Amino acid sequence: MLVFHETTEEEKYAICEWKYDDEYAIYNSTPYEEQVAAKRGFANSKNHFFSFCDDEALIGYINLVEEDNEVIFGIGVNPEYCNLGYGQKITRLARNLSHQLYPGKPVCLEVRTWNIRAVKCYEKAGFHIVGQPIKKTTPIGEGSFYRMATE
Repeated sequence: MLVFHETTEEEKYAICEWKYDDEYAIYNSTPYEEQVAAKRGFANSKNHFFSFCDDEALIGYINLVEEDNEVIFGIGVNPEYCNLGYGQKITRLARNLSHQLYPGKPVCLEVRTWNIRAVKCYEKAGFHIVGQPIKKTTPIGEGSFYRMATE
């Protein structure tokens, strides 16, 4: 059974060590020490991280960022637990948590258009694509993204 809590410092270090394969390697994180030095990622005070565990296993985490009119949602699943249905479960729980913490605000996310696995996960958890793909420049280069939202 998945339970969640605010992400601890120890978990932030562990998450930054996760390594994804192939095209998913773009989701590999920079070391936590670098994030702290730059005050970004896990060290950005604007972010609100929660860890999701199944028994003792750290399965994944989410980030909820409150904006004026919406909540921006981000997720990471431990590569050892990808493709086992955890992403969809975490996304549903995150959506509910966001509605509790930020009532009346829709939850939105951006996902790379090539990441069909994630798009399907988000759709099964109640998100839908809004508008046409958008081009964005990220720290790793340009990409095409879908914007997805819930009601």
